Amino acid sequence: MLTAVGVALFVRSGDGSGRVTTGQPAPAIAGTTLDGQPLDLAAYRGKPVLINFWGPTCVPCRDEFPLLAAKVTQHASDGFAVVGVLNSDPVAMAQQFVTDFGGTWPTVQDPDKALRTAYRVAAFPTSFFVDRDGVVRSIQQGFLTDADFERQYARIAP
Repeated sequence: MLTAVGVALFVRSGDGSGRVTTGQPAPAIAGTTLDGQPLDLAAYRGKPVLINFWGPTCVPCRDEFPLLAAKVTQHASDGFAVVGVLNSDPVAMAQQFVTDFGGTWPTVQDPDKALRTAYRVAAFPTSFFVDRDGVVRSIQQGFLTDADFERQYARIAP
């Protein structure tokens, strides 16, 4: 329990050390998606975005995937978007998982863990709720419930 609290404080602290904190711009994300397409987080400016660090071998990630799929549909009229960032799991495994479970959002590869490092992700899943101006408004480490999602989504959408 103490470890989880310590990790949460590490992720959420803001002491000028370069850590991602609420109220600050989201670090840049640019890379190649699972289907080989380029992705740049800057293209999502003007939309509420959830950045989700995940992987198919992460059981809580697998469990929250259907919730994210439902929320993409539920909040489509707001322009809501999910951008996934793959953990170190194999790309082919992630591609199959996305196909099997109907993921419609892009997932960018992070082979050198540069994005994981930039966002200071210590565990999976971890989600960053980013507003239309590209500012991180909430951080969730661990599995998202419907209530968790809606509480934090209200911070980034009208």
